[in-house]
Amino acid sequence: MSEVTRGLKPTLNSFHLWGIAVGLVISGEYFGWSYGWDKAGTIGFLLATVAVTILYTCFIFSYTELTTAIPHAGGPFAYAHRAFGPIGGLIAGFATLVEFVFAPPAIALALGAYVNVWLPDIPPLAIGLAAYVVFITLNLIGVRQAANFELVVTLLAVVELVVFMGVVSPGFSWAHFTAHNEDFGFEGFLASLPFAIWFYLAIEGVAMAAEEAENPRRTIPIAYISGILTLVVLAFGVMIFAGGVADWRELAKMDKPLPAAMARVVGESSGWLAMLVGIGLFGLLASFHGIILGYSRQIFALARAGYLPRLLANVHPKFQTPHWALVAGGAVGAVALISGRTDELITLSVMGAILLYVVSMLSLFRLRIREPQLARSYRAPFYPVMPGLALLLAFGSAVVMAWLNPWIAAIFAGMLALALAYYALTAGQRRGAAHDALLNRETAATPNLD
Repeated sequence: MSEVTRGLKPTLNSFHLWGIAVGLVISGEYFGWSYGWDKAGTIGFLLATVAVTILYTCFIFSYTELTTAIPHAGGPFAYAHRAFGPIGGLIAGFATLVEFVFAPPAIALALGAYVNVWLPDIPPLAIGLAAYVVFITLNLIGVRQAANFELVVTLLAVVELVVFMGVVSPGFSWAHFTAHNEDFGFEGFLASLPFAIWFYLAIEGVAMAAEEAENPRRTIPIAYISGILTLVVLAFGVMIFAGGVADWRELAKMDKPLPAAMARVVGESSGWLAMLVGIGLFGLLASFHGIILGYSRQIFALARAGYLPRLLANVHPKFQTPHWALVAGGAVGAVALISGRTDELITLSVMGAILLYVVSMLSLFRLRIREPQLARSYRAPFYPVMPGLALLLAFGSAVVMAWLNPWIAAIFAGMLALALAYYALTAGQRRGAAHDALLNRETAATPNLD
């Protein structure tokens, strides 16, 4: 029998949180981004990546203020709820769920493609579904165990990406990287933005581990800032080295571009290639596993506040993890996985992320005005310029994505309409929810969760 609890056990230190921050994202360095080459060529996509890197750097340095001031498992849901009330919380919570529920199926498809290199008789879909079962179970048995696993596989994945760059560097040619870019224009640059965002997508998920962090007002800034710097180096290094070893057009629509790039330098039978495929799995596993942790905490927080069925806020009495939230998100992801549409799942997930970024930066400005007394152990640097630039770039990205992907935008809007309808029909659910001081600015003081 499970029980509903209002809190989660704080057991994570700065190193764990860095592992989660980088691990959530690092699969984006292994696959997905190369679809941007198909849209914009290598030069256009390089410029798109520069723009997106500015967006994420400004966003993370600003978002950390919210995470440390309001350390809550709901992350963006909690910030928007406190800034704009229940509807604001609903929109931010919906956006976060779309991002974190639809990113894992895309990763699982790539995971299946990588394993299929070794085991061609096993369908990639079966591998992806098996991964859901294994990693939902791992997340169930405890957050510290899950975070230790995340840290180990993230470290292996980072080392492996550095090794990749070193091994292919003798075959790198700037002429290869810049070739065949004549047919791409500004529209291609815009169309490639979602795949540049994939380099950094989900780093904000560390916020959803805030209730499980030791001294979150100190450990979270360390994790976020070191995490974004790590990812910037890896994103540019992997993209440039992979694009300069051969004809990049051959890699542009692959779910495993790094093994293909390395094979052009060392050959199909090289031990280096076997190592890349083997250790490369750790990068996919780190993100897959970390995002499962993230979506489960978001579902848990929304259910605890009465925005989703109360069952999903149940916490396992032995492991102290939100087991029904883990299963529910996995069920939706497994259905999406069966579609087999990696690029469209990435785009849908990115749409959720961009809306999350817009609402979060608006929440930052709103809370600075309405709650100047809120305890802020970390404050966004160069305020209001840095969060303002993050807001402007995120809003522009949202407009571009909706314009270039009208059908996916329509699906996204339809899902939001269903969420609003559910909210309107379940007012009693929220009246019966436990009071949560961090969601309400009327509370006399922010609880000290250090």
